[in-house]
Amino acid sequence: MHDLTLYAMLKQGWPIISLLLVCSIVSFSIILDRFLALRNARLDARQFVEAVLRDLAMGGLERAMQRCQHFRKPVSAVVAEVLNRPGSRDDKERAMQHAIQEQLHLLEHRVAFLGTVGSTAPFIGLLGTVIGIIKAFKDIAANAGGGPDVVSAGIAEALVTTAFGLVVAIPAVMAYNYFVNALRRFSGEMEMAVYDVIETQCREERL
Repeated sequence: MHDLTLYAMLKQGWPIISLLLVCSIVSFSIILDRFLALRNARLDARQFVEAVLRDLAMGGLERAMQRCQHFRKPVSAVVAEVLNRPGSRDDKERAMQHAIQEQLHLLEHRVAFLGTVGSTAPFIGLLGTVIGIIKAFKDIAANAGGGPDVVSAGIAEALVTTAFGLVVAIPAVMAYNYFVNALRRFSGEMEMAVYDVIETQCREERL
């Protein structure tokens, strides 16, 4: 006779569930860490660049660099890289793109793991289900006269790992998509704002 309590079903699939539990803990740790990192990195790029342009007009390059060093945010690092890069407009644009990619690389640290968990956790759960169904059929063969109770109990135990895999995967996929879109918007905001610095510097050099 099968015990259909939650504890019994979890005990039945504990190897797979333990692996999924580890993935879940790591995923939520990454979600919290990246959320805080993105929140700390936020700075109104347009407003910051306008302040830098005022510094350039009133106090020159040194004053603008002091503002960048004071804030220590991704956008300030990109602006500082552009201000420090001599050469043509193309040189400054390449410096901007390189600096933005460097900042994004820091912010997207371990985000890819969330995508990996989101795509593999359901399959890990499915593996547990397949193993559980195999065991269930063995129980059916061993209890030929057991009736539908044996079948339903074995299948219920087997499906727990699939359900657990989905519970782990859904938050990971949602968080992954959120961070990817947030980083894309963040990159676009920085690029549009820093272009104003490049334009201003190139215009001043032509005068």
